[in-house]
Amino acid sequence: MYRIDRSGNRLQKLPETTLSDVSFRERDHLQEWIATDPLALGEELLIIQKEFDGFDGTRERLDLLALDKEGRLVIIENKLDDSGRDVVWQALKYAAYCSTMQKSEIVSAFQAYLDRYDPGTSASDSLCDFLGEETLDDVILNDGTGQRVIMVATDFRKEVTSTVLWLRDYGIDARCIKVKPYRLDDDVLIDLQQVIPPPEAADYMIRMAQKETEAKKTATMVSYQGRMEYWGAFLEAYGDASDLIPPSRAPNQGWMNLKFPPDLRTESGAASIVLYRNLKNDRVGAYLSIGKHEEEDIERWLSALASYPSLVDAESECSPKGVWGLYVTLDADALDEEDWPRQHEWMQAQALRFLADWQAGLREDFIRLCQGEVTA
Repeated sequence: MYRIDRSGNRLQKLPETTLSDVSFRERDHLQEWIATDPLALGEELLIIQKEFDGFDGTRERLDLLALDKEGRLVIIENKLDDSGRDVVWQALKYAAYCSTMQKSEIVSAFQAYLDRYDPGTSASDSLCDFLGEETLDDVILNDGTGQRVIMVATDFRKEVTSTVLWLRDYGIDARCIKVKPYRLDDDVLIDLQQVIPPPEAADYMIRMAQKETEAKKTATMVSYQGRMEYWGAFLEAYGDASDLIPPSRAPNQGWMNLKFPPDLRTESGAASIVLYRNLKNDRVGAYLSIGKHEEEDIERWLSALASYPSLVDAESECSPKGVWGLYVTLDADALDEEDWPRQHEWMQAQALRFLADWQAGLREDFIRLCQGEVTA
C-alpha cells in the first residue's frame, strides 16, 4: 500500500506490520471488526452468532456464524497473523456441526445473539429484511450441504491454500481472505483482500468447478452404464450356455465372476473363473482365480502341473490383495461395441477351456495345492 506525496508527486510505500505488533488481538479486535462490518469481507453477510457453541456433545466455539443472501450458513474462522496448519480442519469441523441446523435453530441462535447485542430486535424480522422476504414461512435456510467457509488471516500457509483449492475443486465454497495492516504515522490501516478465489476470477472458477463436477458425474454414469451394458451383452449371449454359474444380473465392475457348479467346487479353497476388461491397456481377459498362496508354493505347483490346454499361454499373477490367478488375454478395445461379439466369444471359449481342464484333473491339482501336498 502506498501514500501519495503531493508535494513531491511520488508514492511513499507504507510499512507493513502485523496485528500483534500493533497490539491488536484476534477475539477483541479482528473478530469485532468483522462482526460489526461483515461487508469488509467483500459481500453482504448477516452475522447471526459470535463465539457460537450450540453443538451437541462438544464445547467448541466457532468465531463467527453468518448467513449469505441465498440463506446459506457461512462459517468465518479468524487467525490473528499466521493461519496455522489447523484452520481448515477447524472450519470444516464447524461446517459439519452446522450442517444439521434447522431453520428454527438458526432463528433461535440469531435471536439469542440479538438479545445480547441488540435487545428488542426480532430475529425473524431481521432475517426477512436481509433476505428480501415478507415472511420466513417459505424461506429455506441452510439447505443441504451448501455450507460455506471463510478463513481470515494475515498469512496462509501453503498446506492451507492447497487444501482450500482442493476443496473448491470438489464443490465446497471455501475462501481465504488476507488481512494486511500498515502503519500510517500513528494510525493503522487495514487492507482485506480475497486471495482464494481471486475476485476477478471467482465467477469463472465457480463455473469451471461446477462444469467439472457435472463432467465427473456424467463420466461416472457413462462408465457405470457402459460396464453393465458390456456384461449384459455377454450374459444375453452366453449366460445359459454352460454349467458355469454367472451372476444374476450384469455387474457394474470391470470384471465378472463365473462360479463352478456345486459338484465341481472344493472345500479346500475358493476357485472361480473371472472375465475382465482392461480399458487402459486395450485388452480383455480371463483367469482362473486360485486364492491366496505363498509364491514359492505357486511356483512349485505350476512346475508340477500337467500340460492343460487352457494354461498353455497362461501367466500367473498375484493381485494387490494377494489373490493368485492364471491369466490369458486378448488385445481388444472393450469400448468398441461392434467388437463385443468377438470379445465375448473369445471369453466364453476360454471359460469353457478352463472348465474342461478343471473337470479333467485341474480341480484335484488345486486341492493338493490348498492342502500343501505340492512337491517340485
